[in-house]
Amino acid sequence: MRLVILDRDGVINHDSPDFIRSAGEWRPIPGSLEAIATLTQAGVTIAVATNQSGIGRGLFDMPTLEAIHARMLEKVEAAGGRIETIAICPHRPDEGCDCRKPGTGMLEQIAARLGASLTGVPFIGDSKRDIEAARAADARPILVLTGDGRRTAASLDPVQMPEVFDDLAAAAKSLIREARD
Repeated sequence: MRLVILDRDGVINHDSPDFIRSAGEWRPIPGSLEAIATLTQAGVTIAVATNQSGIGRGLFDMPTLEAIHARMLEKVEAAGGRIETIAICPHRPDEGCDCRKPGTGMLEQIAARLGASLTGVPFIGDSKRDIEAARAADARPILVLTGDGRRTAASLDPVQMPEVFDDLAAAAKSLIREARD
């Protein structure tokens, strides 16, 4: 199984400093739905790992998050793609859980659900914690410059810099081209 794991906010959809609190606030980044469709049609299994501390902070509840994800899945499927599984961390940053990125708990949940190894699996994110989680799980960190990606790239030491792409569409094209070679 070829697997790609995606962060949600800032990679698939526009992020908000006030959190995405309703399905109506969820807006895809241009090209992201098509990128997921392209990967799906190339035989790649797509999973999402997303910190959602808005639940732990009491900003929205689990049914609201489920509605947001239902909207995302509907839009992805309408574009011809599929997301196989979504792992979430509902905890606040101060709770010290192992699922919140940069912890590896969500990535390990995805691997267990899909019966996959994380070794070398592309994990596409826009934050330092995404990169750190990928490295800690022996996955392949990929940074996109959407969301917080530009700020993240500017903050990283060049030695720490993972592969970098303008957006999910560019990363997907590169991964597909690489698989063909």
